[in-house]
Amino acid sequence: MKLASYVANGNPAFGAVVGDGVVTLNERLKGAYRNLRQALNAGAIDDMRKAIEGAKPDHKLADIRFLPVIPNPRKILCIGINYKSHAAESGHEAPTLPNIFTRFTDTLAAHDGEMVKPKASNTYDYEGELAVVIGRKGRAIDPSKALDYVAGYTCFCDGSARDFFKYSLIASKNFPHTGPLGPWMVTADEIPDPTKLVLKTRLNGQEMQKSGLDMLIHDIPAIIAFCSKFTTLSPGDIIATGTPEGIGGKRTPPVWMKAGDVLEVEISNIGTLRSHVVDEK
Repeated sequence: MKLASYVANGNPAFGAVVGDGVVTLNERLKGAYRNLRQALNAGAIDDMRKAIEGAKPDHKLADIRFLPVIPNPRKILCIGINYKSHAAESGHEAPTLPNIFTRFTDTLAAHDGEMVKPKASNTYDYEGELAVVIGRKGRAIDPSKALDYVAGYTCFCDGSARDFFKYSLIASKNFPHTGPLGPWMVTADEIPDPTKLVLKTRLNGQEMQKSGLDMLIHDIPAIIAFCSKFTTLSPGDIIATGTPEGIGGKRTPPVWMKAGDVLEVEISNIGTLRSHVVDEK
């Protein structure tokens, strides 16, 4: 099942993608949940699946405006240097434990929406990633049970102001609307083994990154287990799993994003997240 958040007829909603449309779930679930995070918090995935059985789409995909798949996560946790290839191109040793940084909610952007190039940066870079959406509350989770806490998977781009790295990693990652998330999440039952997924990042149609998720240094169970050691994970929390080699800053010459560019992150069995780069107003 593909679950999305969007605006239809001027109203925020969430629903399931069916064919070329969406089945809106707000009313089909008797108005019990205002948004997808609330539905996940209530453990309502099975209810959502039942609600769309035999249902016809309420809106065409072309007629909605996507929101970040979880517009209001409590936490956005990101893993740095989590592919050996990216560690090598960046001149880093493979970290012995997941290297965690955080993003703010207002950094998120939507599928087919604007990805904002900060005024303060002349070195705006892309990082295509797989993101995990947490589905169950958990603390000190055993790695052998970690995938049981996953609601689903989605695409993410960790837009980065490279010229701020020398001052602060957190600053470089937290400019508003630099982190597209979507277009939807595919529920975990449809992706039993995320290591079989393949990620590609394209800039203006040119492939810039490609890697299997089996190349992660710290796999998804290890990441979830580590994060749950220091914080309680909650339904709707986002964990971005890191980016492979091919970032713009390590190319010769470097490739920086600019207004007018189109950035795509495609992950097999999930879909393609598309973003339109614009200058900050």
